[in-house]
Amino acid sequence: MALAASQEKSGMNHPYEQLDECAFWAPAVAKKHMLDISELWAPRFRIDSRMKVVTFGSCFAQHIGRALRERGFDWFIPEVTPTALNPDSAARFNYGVFSARTANIYTASLLKQWMQWSLGLQAVPDEVWEKDGRYYDPFRPNIEPQGFESAAEMQASRDMTLQAFKRCILESDVFVFTMGLTESWFNKEHGYEYPMCPGTVAGEFDPARHSFRNQKFWDILGSMKEVIAGMRALNPKLKFLLTVSPVPLTATMSGQHVLVATMESKSILRTVAAALRDGHGGFVDYFPSYEVINAPPFRGAFFEPNLRSVNHTGVAHVMDLFFHALVQKFGRSVLPPAQTPTSRAGNTSDAERAEVVCEEELLQAFSPRGASQGAT
Repeated sequence: MALAASQEKSGMNHPYEQLDECAFWAPAVAKKHMLDISELWAPRFRIDSRMKVVTFGSCFAQHIGRALRERGFDWFIPEVTPTALNPDSAARFNYGVFSARTANIYTASLLKQWMQWSLGLQAVPDEVWEKDGRYYDPFRPNIEPQGFESAAEMQASRDMTLQAFKRCILESDVFVFTMGLTESWFNKEHGYEYPMCPGTVAGEFDPARHSFRNQKFWDILGSMKEVIAGMRALNPKLKFLLTVSPVPLTATMSGQHVLVATMESKSILRTVAAALRDGHGGFVDYFPSYEVINAPPFRGAFFEPNLRSVNHTGVAHVMDLFFHALVQKFGRSVLPPAQTPTSRAGNTSDAERAEVVCEEELLQAFSPRGASQGAT
């Protein structure tokens, strides 16, 4: 009776009458060209060129960092490239890929692990992988493609990365994290996590020491909550922008078909992102890059022929939506006046922008038809 009285007083028959056009499928999606679908993201907080932004996560996070740099934003990279390295060598040795040389951080629990190590909350394991006289970091197995000269050099390199990662926590304004996987590998005895299954990129797999875990919703949500609380305890101004990688799994250990495993994994990550955004006031937001690439209205047009890699058009469209949404919400002051000198000079090629470093893609080599299918 109270609701009816309220509706009669307002002249409203039902609440759908008050919704904007973007709430209805036909005018917002079906009757538009896919490139004209807009208003997909209403930013929760300002991101502008005066703010330090750091990027970590799965492969797709690399596109966000580069787009920030090209638009003149302060993509904060405290682990700087040695001056002796040319751009090709710097990319080969994973400088400037993320804000620190962590390599891909595929899972929320790996992110928590990096946070705990960098802040001294957990001891860094002393495990080292050795092959043919070269030494590999179990937690960044491809960071030096030919391995380190010694275990001491490897550990010193990792210490530099941990210091840089700590600076990212303490000094940045926005922490962008792209969640990529639920599937993960752990050390049974000590409980720490590897970014890749031992024995794939480097190291040796031992079923007595290594275990597979397909993390569930509550595992991932718990890890992310610890990360957000832990980082903000030291840097209360820090805000988090979450995304979910639209890139399908290269391979699965779940026992399911890889397509089914992909949909399950991405659905869980997307649900976690929503729960974090809804549960953390104004300092956690979600940007829908996953939806832009994967939703049915886009008809898979943003994937390369392998149906896995995101093409340059897709990346550009996602980033255009990202910056356009910031302009709509906060005005043109959030955009830089011009492109960076680097991109104006043509030093950032389309190929560079499209190329990302994904250790997970190396799993393709272990499929029954292996390298004949090409890395994805």
